[in-house]
Amino acid sequence: MKLRKVSAAAAAALVLSITATACGGDGDSDSGSGSGGGKKITIGIKIDQPGIGQKTADGSYEGFDIDVATYVAKELGYDAGDIEWKEAKSADRETMLERGDVDFIAASYSITDERDQKVDFAGPYLLAHQDLLIRADDNITKGEDLNGKKLCSVAGSTSAQNVKAEIAPKAQLQTYGGYSECLTGLENKAVDALTTDDSILAGYASQEQFKGKFKLAGLKLSNENYGIGVKNGSDLKAKINTALEKMVEDGSWEEYVKKNFGPANYDNEPAPKIGNIVK
Repeated sequence: MKLRKVSAAAAAALVLSITATACGGDGDSDSGSGSGGGKKITIGIKIDQPGIGQKTADGSYEGFDIDVATYVAKELGYDAGDIEWKEAKSADRETMLERGDVDFIAASYSITDERDQKVDFAGPYLLAHQDLLIRADDNITKGEDLNGKKLCSVAGSTSAQNVKAEIAPKAQLQTYGGYSECLTGLENKAVDALTTDDSILAGYASQEQFKGKFKLAGLKLSNENYGIGVKNGSDLKAKINTALEKMVEDGSWEEYVKKNFGPANYDNEPAPKIGNIVK
C-alpha cells in the first residue's frame, strides 16, 4: 500500500512538472524584440531574379524587393530574423494571398486591373518598363530595329511575343528555358536581344560575370507598376503604404536602387507616389 501511495505522488509530481514546462515553453516562444511579439511574418518573393529577388549560394536572399520587404516588415514590427521567405511564382501569387500562405508579396508584382479584382495592392513602389537588353556594342535604338533580328523568348513569357505582334513582326523568336540561357545566347551572339522588365534586365546585367557586356536599350515599351500584394480587405495595405512613404522620405529607396541596379547604369524612374498607377 505504501508503494502505491509513493507512485501516485510521483505521477502527480510528473504531471505538474510537464505542465509547468509546457507553460514556460509557450511563454518563451511568444517573446520577441519587435512589436510583432516574436511571431513570424511570411513574405512571398522571387528567388531567381538577380537584382530583384534571388536566393544565394549560402541560403540567404538579396535584391531590391528583398530590401523593400525587409524595410516594410521592420516598420510593421518584425526584425529580419522574424521573416519567413517563401517563393512566389508568378502564376501562384493570387492563390497564395487568397489562401493565406503569405502575409504579403513583393515579387516584381505588376499592378493590373485583372489582378486588382482578386487581391489588394499597396504602392506602387517602383515604376518599371518593358525594355530590351542588348550587347554593349550594339545600336538597337527602337523596337522596329528588331525586324530580322533574333529575339530571345523565354518559355511561358509573353514579353517577346508581344514585341513581335505589336512592334517588330519580322523579329525571329528564339525560345529558351530561362533568362540565364538567354543571357548566354546574347553573349555568344546566338540572339540579338532579350526582353522583359527593365528592372529585371538591370539585375541580370549587374551580375559580376556580365558587367560591361550588356546594356539596356531604354525603349520603355510598357509601364509596369510594382506593388506589394495583400489579401483582399487586409488592413496591412494602409500600414504598408505608410512604410513605403517613409522608405522614400528617409532615402532608403534610393539606396536600394543604387545597390541593386547601379552596376547596369539603370536609368530608373523617380519613386512613384502611392496610388499613382501609370497606364
